[in-house]
Amino acid sequence: MHKTTGLTHLINSTKYSLQGLKSAFKHETAFRHECFLAVILIPLAFFLGETKIEIALMISSVLLVMVVELLNSAIEAVVDRIGTEHHELSGRAKDQGSAAVFIALCIVGVVWGSILFL
Repeated sequence: MHKTTGLTHLINSTKYSLQGLKSAFKHETAFRHECFLAVILIPLAFFLGETKIEIALMISSVLLVMVVELLNSAIEAVVDRIGTEHHELSGRAKDQGSAAVFIALCIVGVVWGSILFL
């Protein structure tokens, strides 16, 4: 098997990443909702943040939710690929992925709330 390097590797990696984003947007309702919120919140951060650090924290917290949602969706896809029958470990994996998204959303609330109201 030939392993790509350099510019070819970068191009291929970018292509796979864009395919992943497209797939998530197509198949994951929660990811679409988070993209919609990001389209609103990211520009809003430039108006509401008073310093570059505040703006960066506000934007980073929103992007963190999207990253965690992508990982959660990947976990769910792998679990579903293994089998659709109920299994305690499958349930734990899915629940913990969902909990990670919840915590990321809480981080958005803490960051934005702290910057806007403290």
